[in-house]
Amino acid sequence: MVDLVAETPLRGMTETTIGTVTLAEVDLGTLTSIAPYTGKTIGDVFKDAHGMAWPGPGRATGKTGARAIWFGREMVMLAGPEPDAALNAYGAMTLQSDAWACVTLSGAEVEAVLARLVPLDLSAEAFKRGHTARTLIQHMTGSVTRIGADTFLLMVFRSMAGTLRHDLERAMESVAARL
Repeated sequence: MVDLVAETPLRGMTETTIGTVTLAEVDLGTLTSIAPYTGKTIGDVFKDAHGMAWPGPGRATGKTGARAIWFGREMVMLAGPEPDAALNAYGAMTLQSDAWACVTLSGAEVEAVLARLVPLDLSAEAFKRGHTARTLIQHMTGSVTRIGADTFLLMVFRSMAGTLRHDLERAMESVAARL
């Protein structure tokens, strides 16, 4: 009998540093999309259940280990904990853990790297910590969230994990070459 072994989307990629920027695969824990039912207010129940606010459009709340990321109109991605069962009465929940490749990109030139791939102003003045966007990352639909002064969380569909890594490494090389 064949033993099947679960692999991460980037097959356990080790950290890669090129120039001043580091790319690392991250395990965000359980990923659950939550879409509130029409006419239901989920904010207070969510805060009581998970200790963080329900994020508004373009925002993320929480911290490493438990984060709520705005994921589009009327949808939030809960990253980290299992969703509290009390939320079942307020919204549709879908397990997404195996559907996404998640990486962090950090370092002094991180904004210059992302400027080559993302059609948004991700400068610290325009895109502060806790800001998030569903946008293109090169040609892939993804999610970009600033989680630190020089750190971003990037998420793309699992099937695009290798392409994300390739595109980020090429952009990192391009930025490093000009230093």
